[in-house]
Amino acid sequence: MAIQQVRAQVNGVWHVLEYNSSTGKYEKTITAPNTTSYNVNAGHYYPVTVEATNTAGTVTTVNDNDGTVGNSLKLVVKEKVKPTINITSPGAGAFVINNKQPIVFQLRDEAGGSGINIDSLVLKIDGGTSIGKSSSGMVCTPVTNGYDCTYTPPSALSDDSHTVTINVSDYDGNAATQASRSYTVDTVPPVLNVTSPANGLITNTAALVVAGNTNDVTSSGVTITIKLNGVDQGSVPVTSGNFSKSITLANGSNTIVVTATDTAGKVTETTLTVTLDTSAPVINSVSIVPNPVDAGNTMIISVEVSG
Repeated sequence: MAIQQVRAQVNGVWHVLEYNSSTGKYEKTITAPNTTSYNVNAGHYYPVTVEATNTAGTVTTVNDNDGTVGNSLKLVVKEKVKPTINITSPGAGAFVINNKQPIVFQLRDEAGGSGINIDSLVLKIDGGTSIGKSSSGMVCTPVTNGYDCTYTPPSALSDDSHTVTINVSDYDGNAATQASRSYTVDTVPPVLNVTSPANGLITNTAALVVAGNTNDVTSSGVTITIKLNGVDQGSVPVTSGNFSKSITLANGSNTIVVTATDTAGKVTETTLTVTLDTSAPVINSVSIVPNPVDAGNTMIISVEVSG
């Protein structure tokens, strides 16, 4: 008997194949499904069914379960869209005071994609040891189309700049564009040295200069604030670590608070007490006894002073 028709079913759609006399086979060019086969079944393929009918009307059907040609009827379709990695914390160029700062990031694949292959996750700090989904400190929670992850370093990082890189792929082997983030750990407050005035100074001049120097090795760019009796004295210029600010004292005891704040927000503070005394002493009385006095003899001078 002659073959009357050969057709193939792919993703629920039948396609009639045409006989190619040069190859002796029934063929047809068709378009693959638009969606990856990864989620179709446990084997991650589209089952294909082939049906051949002869002129007598006898039909032979084979599918992916056939013992002879079944493996040839497993159509694997891969999507080509790369997954994405988004680092949400710490921010780019951030200064942090936590030497075990959590690294928070999102892994996403497109809707209907093969999905994030969480086993392919690799996080590195400063190019060091690979950190994966099962590493200590790594927590990844499944969400729609991916994972939300947080990695908290089990060991403290040094005070310095650090760079995190993250890589991941989907189940169809598409690698995401590597995500990178640099930030600085700073757990040490800035150095603050107030050179003037001296603590406990008593002066009769209201005008006073508060001066000193500051430095921070990890977070350069220290900001100085000066408060006099709780009132901010305004901008304080800092040049090469040196600062000075003119203030005006109030009569009596004055409290001066000098604060140095580095880029990471670490603070060093110094408090001084300075007294302004503009009063003048008053000489109320003077006595010399005896007066007159004999040459070479002693005498007592008594002075009564107030103020």
